[in-house]
Amino acid sequence: MNLQRILGSDKRTALMRKNIFFSFLIKGWSGLVTLLLVPLTLHCLGDYKNGIWLTISSMLIWIDNLDIGLGNGLRNKLATYLAQEDMKKARETVSSTFFMLALIILPVMLAAIAAVKTFDLHAFLNVDPAVIPNLGDIMAVSILFVSATFIFKFIGNFYLGLQLPAVNNLLVTVGHTLQLVGTWLVYMGGSGSLLLIAVVNTAAPLLTYLIAYPITFYGRYPKLRPSFGTFNRHAVRTLFTIGVKFFVLQIAGILLFMSSNILISKLFDPSMVTPYQIAYRYFSITMLVFTIISAPYWSATTDAYARGDIAWIRQARRRMDKIVMGVAVVLAVMVAVSRPVYAQWVGTEVEIPLPLSILMAVYLLVILASLSYSYYLNGIGALQLQLILTVTAAIVFIPLTYLMVHYRHNITSVLIVMILVNVPGLIVNKIQLHRLTHGKATGIWIK
Repeated sequence: MNLQRILGSDKRTALMRKNIFFSFLIKGWSGLVTLLLVPLTLHCLGDYKNGIWLTISSMLIWIDNLDIGLGNGLRNKLATYLAQEDMKKARETVSSTFFMLALIILPVMLAAIAAVKTFDLHAFLNVDPAVIPNLGDIMAVSILFVSATFIFKFIGNFYLGLQLPAVNNLLVTVGHTLQLVGTWLVYMGGSGSLLLIAVVNTAAPLLTYLIAYPITFYGRYPKLRPSFGTFNRHAVRTLFTIGVKFFVLQIAGILLFMSSNILISKLFDPSMVTPYQIAYRYFSITMLVFTIISAPYWSATTDAYARGDIAWIRQARRRMDKIVMGVAVVLAVMVAVSRPVYAQWVGTEVEIPLPLSILMAVYLLVILASLSYSYYLNGIGALQLQLILTVTAAIVFIPLTYLMVHYRHNITSVLIVMILVNVPGLIVNKIQLHRLTHGKATGIWIK
């Protein structure tokens, strides 16, 4: 057996494929943990409280993504500087990212905690105060832990910049495993406390990154360790140049993908979030597998583009087309067997209609197909068109959802709108990448 043929004929492809292999092992466990967490949390909290927790989780993602794109900026710039063998700029980029994240999140955390203590969350989320009287405390504690994680999760972006996504996946998986263990302990205690579930789920990732920090920067990569002495305001400016675009994409993405839970809770009932999320968790198994395979292409594309290796990018794109076709087949099979799978997974307590499963599969196929182009465009740094389309989709998403629900009062209406607003992005991403890799991109197509 020819090992070079299996791993690839160049170092970039070999490193990428090794990371894909180890990521499959790591993410396989992570996927199992996620599947176990769904019924365990549901049994622990019950249908109503579980729906509230899922809604709170989607709100916390807003904080998690307020890094003004610094994380992805670090990922791209670190990969570029290492390709150029410029260790000085590489360390300045790491240090500047770390300290800027701390400066950003501290005022946001204080303002958010003050807001949830004074704002009527019960009315906003349509939650019964008699069932969850301490909703403000739950949100405040969650915000505290998520804000601390916000600073240290840059370690994952650091490894992505090193073209080591398997290590980033390992950090995330350890956090998920701690969440599972903590949730099981809460379940065995029989308290059914939403506050305890919130603490377990928000503190576990933080603990993982706090352990990883000294291992990473005092053990494996001391020459890239953050220090105030290597903080560079010019490096911050460089990070912001590309980072702000990533930031706007992240915020628009939150409006598109994460606000659905809030909309369902508000327009229908918190309990309706549960079947929606169960269907999403089931079909997002394909997202898990797809991300394992495709995520390494981002930083590998950055490296290839910095070296002018467009031929490698075009070859990698052809492989990606086959992967997307395989995902479509898998999603169709998952729809066909969804009913018995739901019954075995979460029991018969929650009913997931077949139309909801079909539309969720279509939605994920559109998202994954679009991402299959975005990973290359992100690696190249061509973000302008993505930014325009994603922001436009985010602006029209909520009013279109309200309009659709008004005429068709069903949670599948939310998915129909989500599919419609994402199709234009898929089409334009495909056209832009083709132009970039065939020397036909000009004007806005190259930005």
